[in-house]
Amino acid sequence: YSFCTLLSQAHRELGSKMAAETSSSAMMVKFETRSNRVKGLSFHPKRPWILASLHNGAIQLWDYRMGSLIDRFEEHDGPVRGIDFHSNQPLFVSGGDDFKIKLWNYKLRRCLFTLTGHLDYVRTVQFHSRLPWVVSASDDQTLRIWNWQGRSCMSVLTGHNHYVMSAQFHPRRDLVVSASLDQTLRLWDVYQLKSHSRNQTFAGNMTQDFFGGSDVQLKFMLDGHERGVNYASFHPTLPFIVSGADDRTIKIWRVEETRAYEIEHFRGHTSNVSCVMYFKDYVVSNSEDRSIRVWDVKTRSPIYASRRENDRFWILAVHQGRNLIAAGHDTGMIVFKLERERPAMQIVDNTLYWVRQNSGDRQLRAYDFATKTETPVLTLNRRQIYPPHTMSFCKEENMVVFYYGMDGGTFELYPVGKSSVSNDDVRRGFYTSAVFFKRNKFAVLDKGRQIIIKNTQNNILSVLPPVHNTNQIFWAPNNMLLLRSDDKVYMFDPHLKNVTAQATAAKVKYVVWSPDKGQSKVALLSKHAISVFTKKGLKSVCSLHEGSRIKSACFDEKAIVLLYTTLNHIKYCLPNGDTGTIGTLEAPIYLVSVENNEVSYINREGAFCTMKLDTTEYRFKLALLNERWNEVLKIVKTTRIYGQALVSYLQQRGFPEVAMHFVKDPKIRFKLAVDCGNLDDALECAEQLKNEEAWTKLAQAALAHGKVQLMNTSLSKTGSGNAYQKLSFMHFLLGNNEKSRDFADMQRDDVNVRFQAALFTGDAEARVKLLEEAGQFTLAHQVAVRHGMKEKANSLLRQAGSAVQEAMELPPVDEDEEDEETEDIQMTRSRMEMKAKEKAFEVAGLMSSVTGSVLQLPTNRAISSDWPMTRIDESPVMVALRKGITDSPTAEPFGGGGGGGGEGDWAGGDLDDL
Repeated sequence: YSFCTLLSQAHRELGSKMAAETSSSAMMVKFETRSNRVKGLSFHPKRPWILASLHNGAIQLWDYRMGSLIDRFEEHDGPVRGIDFHSNQPLFVSGGDDFKIKLWNYKLRRCLFTLTGHLDYVRTVQFHSRLPWVVSASDDQTLRIWNWQGRSCMSVLTGHNHYVMSAQFHPRRDLVVSASLDQTLRLWDVYQLKSHSRNQTFAGNMTQDFFGGSDVQLKFMLDGHERGVNYASFHPTLPFIVSGADDRTIKIWRVEETRAYEIEHFRGHTSNVSCVMYFKDYVVSNSEDRSIRVWDVKTRSPIYASRRENDRFWILAVHQGRNLIAAGHDTGMIVFKLERERPAMQIVDNTLYWVRQNSGDRQLRAYDFATKTETPVLTLNRRQIYPPHTMSFCKEENMVVFYYGMDGGTFELYPVGKSSVSNDDVRRGFYTSAVFFKRNKFAVLDKGRQIIIKNTQNNILSVLPPVHNTNQIFWAPNNMLLLRSDDKVYMFDPHLKNVTAQATAAKVKYVVWSPDKGQSKVALLSKHAISVFTKKGLKSVCSLHEGSRIKSACFDEKAIVLLYTTLNHIKYCLPNGDTGTIGTLEAPIYLVSVENNEVSYINREGAFCTMKLDTTEYRFKLALLNERWNEVLKIVKTTRIYGQALVSYLQQRGFPEVAMHFVKDPKIRFKLAVDCGNLDDALECAEQLKNEEAWTKLAQAALAHGKVQLMNTSLSKTGSGNAYQKLSFMHFLLGNNEKSRDFADMQRDDVNVRFQAALFTGDAEARVKLLEEAGQFTLAHQVAVRHGMKEKANSLLRQAGSAVQEAMELPPVDEDEEDEETEDIQMTRSRMEMKAKEKAFEVAGLMSSVTGSVLQLPTNRAISSDWPMTRIDESPVMVALRKGITDSPTAEPFGGGGGGGGEGDWAGGDLDDL
């Protein structure tokens, strides 16, 4: 090597060591698992899924957004080293140490079939992007290309004289690259195999191909590594191959039509390089030295490094459509990002300014909402590896300050308007925040948490002492600053040097001000929560919490409704804190503004986009909240909004009658109709449902509203014995003793109900008959005696027989002689009086169970005309209860007429009869 070459190599190795020490924080870990050693990884091309094949023989399917295990597949015998998703079918392929290749359907959750033929461990497997092919690499020193639709081996590629560690299809061309421990890479041309496969099937051709068929040609053999090569992969668009080997180096090869040669190599790993692949403009590698490194191909230098304490890395996977990388190690895997996708942006005077990554360069771009034009403003120097976290634009001075949060925090102050900006025009500083707050002044926060005021020449104007342990500064209207600590925010006046207001909000990441003239509200966004405050006094308006990460937010044009996005949805929040979902997102977006049902946003590629929104739901809820009934009626008549969430919302907010307009299901409509007192619709729904539960609830609602006839109809249709008991009692309360007895008689098998009805209506003959039928001759005899039915009493004695008479110790009753009470009868009377009082309380309890409370006269004028107009103190139940408690001997007959008994029926007769 020449001196310059050695010096360049020394600088690279030093840069690699510095990256390993300082830039591990650049890798933003999004998901991490703990498991057995991970040997294979594959991202799903569309869904947020990742497959991990483990050394213990299991295959895990993870949702890396939600952090949950979706499924687990176990059929391999031994470690599974290769895994790959199909690009558009619900399939994945795996290869393991049992020499087998298995094709799985993750929807059916099973293995479809197994491909056999390899004679040793299968190291890697991969689907072709367009053809029904799978390529596999094995320790039997061969590669095999399989037709998975035909379930056959199409070709066996021989030539390596050691383990083949990896094999990969080119994403666009008919090429395959393989890496082997024989220290070589081989590039194979499969064009003839593709042409041949269109005309023939390859079942039975394996023997021919095993000895080197002519359908696959060796195009190039790349020899340059000093030890075995562990991995090789293609660049997705350029004619490059990257490889990593046990000699601890990474090499980049250029492939042309007639030759392939090494163009670059990287050194920095201190042990075997396990895996290496391209990611955008970078090369990502991992190693058994427990580190992951990212190399900038353009500058040929390491830019990121991350190291684990005890775990060796074995495999990498990069997502082709997203900014995600996965790495498998000894105790699990991690999924991380290299760069932030959220762009630094700000709206100034109806113009949006944001930073966009464009063809390797970062540009400050502007979009004028008035003219709807987008223009480039400034090209940022690539001195900073990472994109800026925030930006603050000063239109009066045509200056913009960018803040970078990595490596301790730095800012760059750019002039705007020049045709080109040199490195000398950019002013820099090492601080943890930077934001303009006045025409020619901006504030920064130093390491000691002092607020430093600077001018546009980057000169210090003043230094303010720390304010409540502030760790970040945000812009605020009226030349103010919003300061953030760990659990609070403060409105700070730099001129007066004091705090004017404060509020509690933990771990605030972003601040969004409302677009109205006075910017009257501010939303403070944290990882899973949003808090909305007023500008004046920082008074709380509402707050919400989300299970998934909150990505962005913006107020509508009237500063009433807050729209925000999560990983998968765009949602809204009303001033009272009610939230709802507007739509589902395929990928996260970053909201800018909302106007006339159109939302403006920046996507993850940094492009400005617009999207139409259906805001009917939140406008409807807002009209309900503000009691704008005309608008509510207009929305109901002119739009179609449905959903169980909306119905539940209306129920919770006390608008069941409105909810009925959005429901067709009879079960839900029945509940809503009962809740709002619409018994006509409830009756219609009950007739459709035709179940006992609906009729019972309708009967209870009818009773509560005084709809006697409807209650009668509903209870009759339940068909249960309990219903007839309730009907009997209801008619007794209404004074209709005849119907009360009729409903009681319908329960022929329940003597207690019939006896209770006879007791309520004062029918002594019916009570005697029921007691006689039940074999209670003693009680029947006593009832007959007390009601003057001497002939019936003697008949009962004759029927009872002599044995029963002796047991009763009662002489026959003489019709001409007055009955004299014996001591036993007096004792029986005393006991029955006590039971009667208890029964009176039971009657009151039964009444409460039927109505839900003590019977009251309804106050609603709309239904009072259909209610039996009986005062509460004149109710037979209350009279009976009062008489029973006071033990008045001159009580009126219970029931007010209708069958049997004279004066003292309740106090003098019925109590004894019990």
